[in-house]
Amino acid sequence: MPKAAMKRPHDESCSLLEIRKLRIEATSYSPGGDPQNTVIVDDVSLKLEKGRVLGLIGESGAGKSTIGLASMGYGRGGVRITGGEVLLNGRNILARGVQGLRKVRGNKVCYVAQSAAAAFNPALRLMEQVIESALLHRIATRAEAETRAIALFKKLGLPNPETIGRRYPHQVSGGQLQRVMTAMALCSEPDLIVFDEPTTALDVTTQIDVLAAIKDAIRDTGVAALYITHDLSVVAQVSDEIMVLRHGKMVEHGETRQIIEAPRTEYTKALVSVRSIEHQEKRPAACPVLEVRNITAAYGGHVKVLQEVSIEVHPGQTLAVVGESGSGKSTLARAITGLLPPTSGMITFAGRTLTPRLAERSTDDLRELQLIYQMADVAMNPRQTVGTIIGRPLEFYFGMRGRERDHRVAELLDEIEMGKGFVDRYPAELSGGQKQRVCIARALAARPKLIICDEVTSALDPLVADGILKLLLRLQKIEDVAYLFITHDLATVKAIADSIAVMYQGRVVRYGSKTEVLTPPFDAYTDLLLSSVPEMELGWLESAIKGRRMASGGN
Repeated sequence: MPKAAMKRPHDESCSLLEIRKLRIEATSYSPGGDPQNTVIVDDVSLKLEKGRVLGLIGESGAGKSTIGLASMGYGRGGVRITGGEVLLNGRNILARGVQGLRKVRGNKVCYVAQSAAAAFNPALRLMEQVIESALLHRIATRAEAETRAIALFKKLGLPNPETIGRRYPHQVSGGQLQRVMTAMALCSEPDLIVFDEPTTALDVTTQIDVLAAIKDAIRDTGVAALYITHDLSVVAQVSDEIMVLRHGKMVEHGETRQIIEAPRTEYTKALVSVRSIEHQEKRPAACPVLEVRNITAAYGGHVKVLQEVSIEVHPGQTLAVVGESGSGKSTLARAITGLLPPTSGMITFAGRTLTPRLAERSTDDLRELQLIYQMADVAMNPRQTVGTIIGRPLEFYFGMRGRERDHRVAELLDEIEMGKGFVDRYPAELSGGQKQRVCIARALAARPKLIICDEVTSALDPLVADGILKLLLRLQKIEDVAYLFITHDLATVKAIADSIAVMYQGRVVRYGSKTEVLTPPFDAYTDLLLSSVPEMELGWLESAIKGRRMASGGN
């Protein structure tokens, strides 16, 4: 039986954290300068006892992080707590004033952010930052705090726990830095920790180690935790209970097993069933539209990041390039597009050899090979309307003007299931999924033969990402366009790929049709990658860790 299922049932009489009828508003200003208040959390209540973990799950804008920060009495950027109570150990922290809240934050309640890299001071050694709160709140002497920090480094599985505190943030990996941040939160021995998407920015192979370390630390210290995420399969591994949020309201709240196995509301059912895309693998039936042969590429002329890489993409099909950060996936895209000229090898596209440098490529090369970026926010001019953004390639490549251009923009908006009502909107007026759809329409406007999709769903919520994947598959059938889909998400690969290239340290270590690549026997790295993808079942994490230890010869 999973450990989460063996914990004692929730006892309302000993709640460590209790939130009552929480109401939070955000203030924005109209062009005329008039304040406008928007309710972003409405009448949310919850109870959490010591030693238990409550997962807060929902899409962006659901109020997850806002509620997590409210448990510290904090409102971020124009956000105000306008109603309700936040009781910690029976005391309403919202009534304690500024000085009272300072005594709570970093002492009784600690916060673990999504991006550890952005949360650390790059000029200070790790140990100085880990023990800072314990010293500030006079919880321990420096010697005691350092001893506790080293013990936490060991507990969290960090290498060289006795000396890692002497390093600076840039001298450890992302996964190690996330664990150091967890140690920093635990060092002051808080009653409550708020984990805000602590593994979202990590590769799946790193994520599983961090999840296991967090779960063990919570169990061993008895601290209570709010675990914020949009990934239900992740929260199922660490939470005792789950609260589903949408548009600032509670949709459903229950024990983890009930939410996963017997969700009551339609919205929760949709979250549970996400990525159930049925895609029939297509076999190559034509000459490849893209051939990459033995290319090697280096940064600065000497740091090799691609070594003898060969792949091919066929018309109307999808090649998924998968691997962890630093494996060379995005660098391969840069080499194909001419942004990083290869030092050796050849790239053939649509029957012609591509020149290595982007500046030397023809207009047809530019038009027929398009790229959709990971972050739609920074891929569009915020001062241009949707119509202008989509219309630009129509003007540049086809000389369309006036009614002809506007008609084609309207057609493309219909194709991406948005409609002409969005033509005069600006990027700031769109959701994350809508922004990515506009980027897809802009790429399609060029009538490309191949679109490189570089992590186009990794920054999106599961339901939104699901919609984008279904849209890409539908457009592929209509336009017969090929995709080179770069991702570290194996669920995405299984949903849309026809063939797969697994990359590791700049090399392709496994390549073939989806069926061939996902069928054992596996090489060591592919096996590790596939076994690290969280599944929506209780006890998966423990089974995965046990499998890793057996594979490595441990106990």
